[in-house]
Amino acid sequence: MNIIRKEIITVKAATIQLETLACPSCMQKIEGAIRSLDGIQEDTIKVLFNSSKVKLNFDEDKVSVDEIENAITKMGYEVIKTKVK
Repeated sequence: MNIIRKEIITVKAATIQLETLACPSCMQKIEGAIRSLDGIQEDTIKVLFNSSKVKLNFDEDKVSVDEIENAITKMGYEVIKTKVK
């Protein structure tokens, strides 16, 4: 008997509100820090300078919200609030 094994991918969307971004190069630093994490869907990362928000999709089985927030705070940016759907 053949057994078919399905993997369930648990993808969530996050919007992370940051303290005010000082310059456009901040966007690149934050994006780079997030890209380095396993489980981030890289093509969904959007760092919005004017609203100081980061939007992305991630696989919660591979990376947690805390890990994403820690990657941002290690770069010197303050996370105000994170919403996950």
